[in-house]
Amino acid sequence: MGRERGTTLVEMVVVAGLVALLSVVSVPILGQAAADARAHGAARYVATKVHAARLEAARRGAHVALQFQVVDGGVRFTAFVDGNGNGVRSADIASGVDRPLGPSDALGDHFGDVDFAVVFSTPGIDGGAAVALGDDPIRLGAANMLSWSPVGSATSGTLYVAGPRGPQFAVRIFGATGRTRVLRFDPGAGAWRPH
Repeated sequence: MGRERGTTLVEMVVVAGLVALLSVVSVPILGQAAADARAHGAARYVATKVHAARLEAARRGAHVALQFQVVDGGVRFTAFVDGNGNGVRSADIASGVDRPLGPSDALGDHFGDVDFAVVFSTPGIDGGAAVALGDDPIRLGAANMLSWSPVGSATSGTLYVAGPRGPQFAVRIFGATGRTRVLRFDPGAGAWRPH
């Protein structure tokens, strides 16, 4: 007669313990991977919005700008088109001369807890000024506006994007060409890397 096969209580407790241990170890790793993916997606989303505004300026033959504003603790941005031939200006936005091209947007609308933020002190990009934890993440000048001419030149600057605990991304805009580059800060190397 064959032996009966089955599972003992001790074996079931050991397996349950291993499953619990694997859960405890893998959940934080998966959570950080998801946070990394959201931050990377948000940086790419910003680069796409920047590129779309550049194309819109060329298509319309008029200046187009993205205006960034802090609203309720987060940053919202809106695209505007020049209505009177003098470029997109804050006063013209306020008076309605420069009109919005659509509703305002925010990274939190699409990427949860990711926003424009500086969450690490980092060296400057391309020899620029270093940034410190909590610094202004919108580096476009006093008006917090990124503007394109119809021929494709733009305001130079950097937009810093991150979740509450990182990773830190930067969307760099080159004024003469209007091109963008997405970078990620590598804390181990203490340097920015193309991403």
